[in-house]
Amino acid sequence: MSQYLVTGGAGYVGGVVAAHLLEAGHQVVVLDDLSTGFRESVPAGATFVQGRVQDAAEVLDGSFDGVLHFAASSQVGESVVDPEKYWRNNVAGSLELLTAMRKTGVRRLVFSSTAAVYGEPETTPIVESAPTSPTNPYGASKLAVDHMITSEAKAHGLAAVSLRYFNVAGAYGRQGERHDPETHLIPLVFQAAQGRRPHISVFGEDYPTPDGTCVRDYIHVADLAEAHLLALDAAKPGEHLICNLGNGNGFSVREVIEAVRRVTGREIKAVVAERRPGDPAVLVASADRAREALGWRPRRADLDGIVADAWAFALSLADGADAAAAAAAPRHP
Repeated sequence: MSQYLVTGGAGYVGGVVAAHLLEAGHQVVVLDDLSTGFRESVPAGATFVQGRVQDAAEVLDGSFDGVLHFAASSQVGESVVDPEKYWRNNVAGSLELLTAMRKTGVRRLVFSSTAAVYGEPETTPIVESAPTSPTNPYGASKLAVDHMITSEAKAHGLAAVSLRYFNVAGAYGRQGERHDPETHLIPLVFQAAQGRRPHISVFGEDYPTPDGTCVRDYIHVADLAEAHLLALDAAKPGEHLICNLGNGNGFSVREVIEAVRRVTGREIKAVVAERRPGDPAVLVASADRAREALGWRPRRADLDGIVADAWAFALSLADGADAAAAAAAPRHP
């Protein structure tokens, strides 16, 4: 049994990874400031410490076997108008974490990176050796941390793995996706299905794809979590391994909308809008390195299955909100 620190473990992916670590028999300490995460997303059995990643020095000691680092600001649009927040939280915060790890002798790290480091790819599927040219400060901040980790591994013997996610979706039990504001396609289509928005916007239908809409690679959050546990075992002192995580198959915007219609049985109005600047036609991962270096295989690649898990979680949130509203409503004799 090992003990791990999970920064950002009250968030979507961090919470699911923390749950998988506990199920594998490990001890877990979650560090999260709850600025975007939720206390109830921290799985039962984990020790929770409320604080920023910059506070890791107050938590880490020699009893930890490693760190899984998810704490970061992650809104692309926000990063464009408030870039200093991303340099402060993502880059400076990660530097503080690496310093605390070095001082306490914690020498194993799995870092939550992103496909945004590639920007607009020249070819697909995207391999790890593809040029990195992020188009926004969010992607640039994650790339900067990857460079920082490489330097730390070479200079100080850190054993590190960076996992570059494509589109994470689905849910795992009581843990699922909820952001404010919401920017991800599947939850937005759910909002249209629930009548919380009048329609779902389809940004462009004239891309060079089979149905004219953008194609993206969706990976189930539980498959993603399993990759993190494998990465802990694969990390080698003095090396920084970088792996893409995706299914290697893409689904178009229209295919996602149709999947939500099938799963929910509800009518969903789709309205075509202008293309968004900088939206690549196709973003699909090559996960060959993850298969070879980690022994990882995505086991939940079916789009309807991914959507069904996410929909069950969305319904549980709606039921909880209705129950809370009913409990708060005034009662009259």
